[in-house]
Amino acid sequence: MEQPKQEEDYGYDLFPERNSAKYKAKSIKESLFTFNHKCQVMLQFAMETSPYAKLLLSAMKTSGCQVFKDRHFSCEDCDGTVSGGFDAVSSQIVLCQNNIRKQSHMTRVVTHELIHAFDHCRANVDWFNELRHVACSEIRAANLSGDCSFWNEFDRSNFGWKQHHQECVRGRALRSILAVRKVSREKAEKIVDEVFVSCFNDHAPFGRIPHGKKDAGFAYRDYNNRDRYYANL
Repeated sequence: MEQPKQEEDYGYDLFPERNSAKYKAKSIKESLFTFNHKCQVMLQFAMETSPYAKLLLSAMKTSGCQVFKDRHFSCEDCDGTVSGGFDAVSSQIVLCQNNIRKQSHMTRVVTHELIHAFDHCRANVDWFNELRHVACSEIRAANLSGDCSFWNEFDRSNFGWKQHHQECVRGRALRSILAVRKVSREKAEKIVDEVFVSCFNDHAPFGRIPHGKKDAGFAYRDYNNRDRYYANL
């Protein structure tokens, strides 16, 4: 699949290394003493320990889209405004090694982008021509990744009671769309509103909204046990 026209950019300007057809292999010295090595270590830890990531990786494997760390993740330097992204052209998750400094942040970014990858795997998502598809995946990622958990919102000094989670999801999905698409805020808001209810209520593969690590752990357990009842009949 060819990369979309650069004049439309689709957010590629936020990921400078995505604009080059050739990737320069980093030397051992660069890998050990730059952000890249730390990024790789945090990524491995997230994949091995986060119930969010483990559930998504299992679900993708079941769907025929097994994820390989060296093939489907890339630690790169990015624009200072983003932490990660999903490149549908290469089926790669980009992790912004210059902007992710903490393990909790890495785990959340990995989860968010794996939800996009899961959507890419299970559905015929038209990332470049159908903004409703993009909006739906952004709503799901904000809703299910922990982006809008109570403690993350507390750290951002965002407080609210009635439907605060929904408003957080809506706002983060809107910001994500505006960051990677050249559309007006009014158009982006209209599209988010059109798909919000159905996409907010799509909890696959978690089966619920995981409001924290404990919830995600229960969802991972339930996912692994999903066929056990019928297997024993």
